[in-house]
Amino acid sequence: MHVILVNGSPHPHGCTFTALETVAAALDEWGVTTEIFQVGTKPLSGCIACRKCAKLGRCVFDDRVNEFVDLAEKADGFVFGSPVHYAAAGGAMTCFMDRAFYSSSGAGRPVFRLKPAAAVASARRAGTTATLDQLNKYMTLAEMPIVSSRYWNMVHGNTPDEVRQDLEGMQIMRVLGRNMAWLLRCKEAALKAGIPMPEAEQKVVTNFIR
Repeated sequence: MHVILVNGSPHPHGCTFTALETVAAALDEWGVTTEIFQVGTKPLSGCIACRKCAKLGRCVFDDRVNEFVDLAEKADGFVFGSPVHYAAAGGAMTCFMDRAFYSSSGAGRPVFRLKPAAAVASARRAGTTATLDQLNKYMTLAEMPIVSSRYWNMVHGNTPDEVRQDLEGMQIMRVLGRNMAWLLRCKEAALKAGIPMPEAEQKVVTNFIR
C-alpha cells in the first residue's frame, strides 16, 4: 500500500510539510509506504476548459499536474496539504487540484475513485476550515472516502518549529495517519475476502436550463 502526500506550499520544508511529514510517519508505522509530492514553485496554469484531456488522456499543459496524475494511478491513498492564503487554499494548489481532478475525470482515468483521501490545512491563525471545505469538495466529486481525525485536520504556526509546538495539531496528524492506514487495511481485507467494489454508473448530468 502506498500513499502520496501532496505539499501545496511553495516552501518544500515549511509548515505544511511538517504536518504532512507527521502523517507520513504514522502511516509508515503501519507498514504503508509514503512519498511527499511537492507542487513546487514553477508557474501552474489554471484549467482553461479546453477539454482536450478527454482526447489526450492527460492535461494539455504537461507539467507537475501530469506527473502527479501518472503517479496517482498506482497509489492507494492521498493526503492533500495546503497553506492558507486569504482564507483559502494557495493559488498554485487550487490550480493543481482543478487540473488534476478535471483532467483525469475528463480522460476517463479511474485515478481517484474509492481511494481514501484527506485534506490538511496549515495556517498562522485562521482560514483553515474554509480551506478544508474547499479541498474536500474535490474528493467528494471523485467518490473518494474522506479520512478524518479527532478534530479538523489543521495545524497552526508561522514556522515549522511553531507547528511542532501545536501539540493538538500534531496529535491530529498522527491520528489521521493511523486512521488512513486502518481504512486502507480494511479495503485490502475486503478485496481479499471477495467483496467487490461498487460498480461505477455512467455519469448523468442535468442542466438547469434546457
